[in-house]
Amino acid sequence: MAVHIVEEANRCLGCKRAFCQIKGCPVSTPIPQVITLFRERRIDEAGALLFENNPMSAVCALVCNHMDQCEGNCIRGRKDSPVHFSSIEQYVSATYLERARWERPEANGTSVAVIGSGPAGITAAIKLAQRGCAVTVFEQRPEIGGVLEYGIPAFRLPKEPIRKYRSIMCALGVRVRPSTTIGGALTIDDLKRDGYDAVFVATGTWRARKLDIPGEARGNVIFGIDYLVDPAGFAIGRDVAVIGAGNVAMDVARTALRQGARRVTVYARSRHVSASADEVEYARLDGAELVFGKAIEAIDGQGPVFRTAVFDEEGNVVGYEEGLDHAACDTVVIAASQLPKDKLVLTTEGLSTNDRGLLKVDESSMTSVPGVFAAGDVVNGPMTVVHAVAGAKRAVDGIVAYLGLGKSS
Repeated sequence: MAVHIVEEANRCLGCKRAFCQIKGCPVSTPIPQVITLFRERRIDEAGALLFENNPMSAVCALVCNHMDQCEGNCIRGRKDSPVHFSSIEQYVSATYLERARWERPEANGTSVAVIGSGPAGITAAIKLAQRGCAVTVFEQRPEIGGVLEYGIPAFRLPKEPIRKYRSIMCALGVRVRPSTTIGGALTIDDLKRDGYDAVFVATGTWRARKLDIPGEARGNVIFGIDYLVDPAGFAIGRDVAVIGAGNVAMDVARTALRQGARRVTVYARSRHVSASADEVEYARLDGAELVFGKAIEAIDGQGPVFRTAVFDEEGNVVGYEEGLDHAACDTVVIAASQLPKDKLVLTTEGLSTNDRGLLKVDESSMTSVPGVFAAGDVVNGPMTVVHAVAGAKRAVDGIVAYLGLGKSS
């Protein structure tokens, strides 16, 4: 890897208007500066710059859709292959997390509760702790990480970096309460009663979106988001049908193949696939088959029942064939997006949502309840890790201003 990333760094043109940064990256990672520091062997400085801008850079280097973001906007990519910044970022970020020493900042007298420990929650907890806030993270599951731990398979994202973030938060003075659901025994009102000056909600989207078709409650049907939490808990059989064409569907397909399925077919309604091109290619390499133009109508005891689309010359669906197509299989996995769970809304008076159940926030990321902020998927719907980081940074700015701590760093 060393030779590869050095060669890649030397290919960087050091553009003054770096499209990889200003157009490609949701958190505006200072890519030219990082590469310059790397070339000069100033690895710790490069890592510190990455971490300051994006505490989750070690994760983003592995799971970002780079060809739609930084690398896809590289000037070199217009006539040649783009600079593979993800490889450089992975090396620099992982090295920095191993070497860095973390000290607890001087307390500023404020206290913040963070609900959820996915990428948005971890980012906010670290940023607020660095400002001297006393931060407590409430996580409903035994381990921190949210989608990083329970939604992205280990073959895509090793779990060791997540453990490292736990140790970083502890070193900064963050307290973590695992296996604690806010909206259950404890509510946001309890947090405010017990002295938290602000609350940050980063609970993600953990409720599977139903298709509202007959058969979803059958025993041969599972939801993708539930399957990825604990694949070993499901007996999927040898033949699996996956309904959906996003990254979750690809993760499900690849996981099922690793779990022993002999045939995995991913069905998409049209020829549009929302999953990244890389994830589609990996799914195919692993052995999954993609079938387009299948609109699911129902699920029976033998598998899904589809209407088959008719496409025009431009690939648009213009109608459906007569009759239905029955695809026999052992298990049907529905991977058609997710929605937020509603525990917080049901237990917090005045907490407003839109028609999708997503929390409404203002320009400072504050919800309709004063002092309660939110970011990440619970606000935007399912998006990428780097988008969650970007939202968390905006929310931290809002919290810092709300607490009267001046400008966020």
